[in-house]
Amino acid sequence: MKNHYLALSPVEVQIIDSYKTVLVGLGNYLGRGYELILHSLASLDHSVIAIVNGFHSGRKIGSPITNFALSMLQEIQESKDHSAISYLNKSASGVLLKSTTIPVTGDHDRIIGLICINFYTDTPLSSILDPLLISSGSSSTSTFNSKETFSEDIDDLIRSTLDDVKTSVEQNPSISTQNRNKEIIIMLYQKGIFQIKDSVVKVAQLMNISQNTVYMHIRNSKNKEGSYIS
Repeated sequence: MKNHYLALSPVEVQIIDSYKTVLVGLGNYLGRGYELILHSLASLDHSVIAIVNGFHSGRKIGSPITNFALSMLQEIQESKDHSAISYLNKSASGVLLKSTTIPVTGDHDRIIGLICINFYTDTPLSSILDPLLISSGSSSTSTFNSKETFSEDIDDLIRSTLDDVKTSVEQNPSISTQNRNKEIIIMLYQKGIFQIKDSVVKVAQLMNISQNTVYMHIRNSKNKEGSYIS
């Protein structure tokens, strides 16, 4: 018989299930040296509902919670802010681990699950470096030629993105002068700038063109139905 620990509400089930994709994304980002486990406290006998790189410990979906995870849960529950705990640990085979236990909270801030991350320090350096080397042939990796913009506010984000796009367009000899504004709007659209509220108004002002012109170029560049334009 299952060892039921918590009765999760439908919303709490959705909350904890939403972390499954987070786990996969983190696993892709961090690489094979990291084991990531998502525990649901609905059942302690089968608490593992998602796992990445489980070959390290041999665990799989449906595995039970560990005594160490239970002790971390107890410590987190006794803390005032339910903050994550990082610590050094050892695997069953004696490998030194750098570990973190992160609580997943549900209704009334009660803990409904745990995310456990273990870095195996015996991981070969080549495996650690692999995630840092972006391969153009990887189906799970997207590469961009532009830089990421860290702005203090939305207006600055729009302005700096527009400046980058204008520079790119103006330096492209294949784009004629009369087509530059159109290409600039298309590139801004592709970068998602027009999902920002009032972005059409602000871009039109910065480019000294009418809002109707901006909308016209957006309509011509749409490749998906129902795209949002602010």
